[in-house]
Formats: sequence, C-alpha cells, structure tokens
Amino acid sequence: MTGARRDPATTATAPADGISASGAAQRRILTVLVVSQVLSGAGLAAGITVGALLAQDMLDSTGLAGLPSALFTAGSALAAVAVGRISQARGRRPGLAVGYLAGAVGAAAVIAAAVADNAPLLFVALFVYGAGTATNLQARYAGADLAAPAHRGRAVSTVLVATTLGGVIGPNLAAPTGDLAAALGVPRLAGPFLLAGAAYALAALVLAVWLRPDPLLLARTLDRQGTATPEQPPAGPGSRRAPGVVLGALIMILTQLVMVAIMTMTPVHMQHHGHGTAAAGLVIAIHVGAMYLPSPLTGWLVDRFGRLPIAAASGVTLLAAGILAATAPGDSVAPLALALALLGLGWNFGLVSGTAIITDAVPLANRARTQGLVDVSIAIAGATGGLASGAVVAAASYPVLALAGGVLSLAVLPAVAATAHRR
Repeated sequence: MTGARRDPATTATAPADGISASGAAQRRILTVLVVSQVLSGAGLAAGITVGALLAQDMLDSTGLAGLPSALFTAGSALAAVAVGRISQARGRRPGLAVGYLAGAVGAAAVIAAAVADNAPLLFVALFVYGAGTATNLQARYAGADLAAPAHRGRAVSTVLVATTLGGVIGPNLAAPTGDLAAALGVPRLAGPFLLAGAAYALAALVLAVWLRPDPLLLARTLDRQGTATPEQPPAGPGSRRAPGVVLGALIMILTQLVMVAIMTMTPVHMQHHGHGTAAAGLVIAIHVGAMYLPSPLTGWLVDRFGRLPIAAASGVTLLAAGILAATAPGDSVAPLALALALLGLGWNFGLVSGTAIITDAVPLANRARTQGLVDVSIAIAGATGGLASGAVVAAASYPVLALAGGVLSLAVLPAVAATAHRR
C-alpha cells in the first residue's frame, strides 16, 4: 500500500526532496479529500433532515424523535474506533473508505426498514449509518497529517469546508428525493437516504482509488527520514506551551452535545408549527452550511490568533444560538434559520480549534488511534444530546432545550481560562 510504485513520494532520500514531495502530496491529498467530502456532506445532511421525522412517523412518538440522532451518533462512536484503528495500522485510505462504505450500507438498511415498517431494523440501520458521520469527521485529520503546524488550522478547514456543498444540497433535495421514493414505492421520508447511500458509496470509491500517497503513512516515512515538519504548534500571541488532549477533547465534546441536541429537534419543532419538509430542509441546509462554510476563516483565525481564543468564541456563539432559538416565534422560519446558523458556527469554532489542539499534542506514532478515541467521546456526547433532546422537548419544550444547551456551552470558558492561566 505504501510501496515505491504506488506512493513514490515516500521514497524521498534527502531533506529537500522529502519537503518537496510532502508539499506536492499534500496538495493532491487535499484535492481528493475535498471531492470525497462534497459527496459525504450530501449523505450526512440528508439523514439529518428527515431522521427524526421518519422515527416520529414510524414510532408515533415525539419523545422518541431524538432516537435516530442518538443511534447514528452512537454508531459513529463505534465507527470512530474502527476507523482510527484501521488508519493506525494501515493508513487513512483504507480506514476512511471502509467507514464510508459502512455508512452506505446503513442508508440502504434504513430504506429497507421504512419499506417493511420495521422499527427494530430501523434502529440497527441508523446505528450502522452513523459510520458515515464518524468518517466524515475523521477525514479532517487526514488533511492535517502533512500540514506544517502553522497551517494545521487551515488544512483542517479546507477539508471541512468541502462538506458545505454537499451539506447544503442534501437537505434541499429532501422533497425531490421524497418524490422519487414515492414513485419507487418507498415511504417518502426515506427518500433522502437514497441520496445518502449513493453519496457515501461514491465517497468510499473516490478515497479507495485516488487517496495516494496515504497522508499518514507518508508523514511517518518523512518523520523517520528527518524531513517532516517539527511536531509543535505555532506560538500564537503569548503562548509558551501547547494545550493538551484533554482540553481539545472537552471543547469538541461540549460543542457536539449542544449542537446535536438543538439541531435534532428543530425539524420536529417546525413541523409542530405547521412548517413542511421543504422549510425544515432549508433551515437544516443553512445550519450545515454554517457548520462548514466558515472553515477557511476559522482555520486562519486559529492559526493566526491561537487555539484558545477561538475555542472560547465557540461557547459564546452557541449561547447566542440557544437564546435565539428559544425566543424565536415558532411560525417564523427566518429567526430559526439564524439560530441554526449560529449553532453551526459555534460548532465550527469548537471543532477546528479542538482538532488543531489534538493534532498538536499527539505524536505521529499513535496519532490516528488517539484521534479515533477522542472522536468516540465526541460521538457519545452527540448521542447523549440526540437522545436527551426528544425527552426534554416532550417533558418541557423546545425553547427549554435550546436555552439549556446554550447555557451548557459556556462550560468551555472556564476550561479555556484555566489552560490559558497555566501557560
């Protein structure tokens, strides 16, 4: 998989050659990752848009509407471990390709469950479908493997922003794919999973065929030859010591929990106020766009001003999102769209800064394994948020859920402040 014939860049024998090969390989790798992320973004967003609605329809229960998000997020936890271990042992290419293929299988099983009106099969299918979510996030690490420390934020952001196009298109195809599903004799709400399955399968194919050289394997080779970029983060204003894995993980865990909880119940909240699938799709499309589209700016801010200020900004932004979602009139789409846009932006701040912190702190020798374990914690947090969201709305209301999520996000601030004080 990393022999001279397939991965010629790994054969560099002198520092200058190694650096040149690394730069050329990084450009090719980012191009391939961008293509795969466009495809996987469509698969990811399509399931988000109708997952809660499909479960509510099949289970006839609003309290269980958050279950799909919890299931495919829990599935992503297991997938994060698997993708991390495969990547650690064999490289990013097989790890990411297998993850997306599993997501495609899960999407096909969701369709089968909807046709059969089989709730247990739906639960299993959504769990497997979560592999696509985990892989979509793991791809950001592949973008940073060969990046210089001073450019890691921007490398991560390049991979993330590529998800925007598919993520925005996917929800807006909810109605057309629903029509296609109905024409095929499939329940209308399962239609977006037709798109998800095809998108994930194509993403797996793109990575399996074209992600050469493998970024992680090449980074290890260059590191052994002494031609890799030093494993340390940019200094940033006033920095003396890089923050560690625990802080990076905490930032991403909190932002994921809050984002998933509020996002999951927004389509259900809108449906209860008379909005259709198209309106919910538009709001989710705006949300997904805000999750990924600001990534180039976020990456630049992280590299220019440091990881900690942007991590703190994530907590404040999520609080603003929660307050706006809680106070938005239920019969108006625009305020909810703005709230979900802020929700996505806060998540983006947390993910890019947290990913840079993790990559800075972990050496190449065990990077993929540690990143996979961190993403497990993130996935568990998302599953908790998704599962709890339906129960909170059923017991109280959507505004209570949104406000509680916003307040919880402020827990990022003392962790950042404590780390900044130690530095």
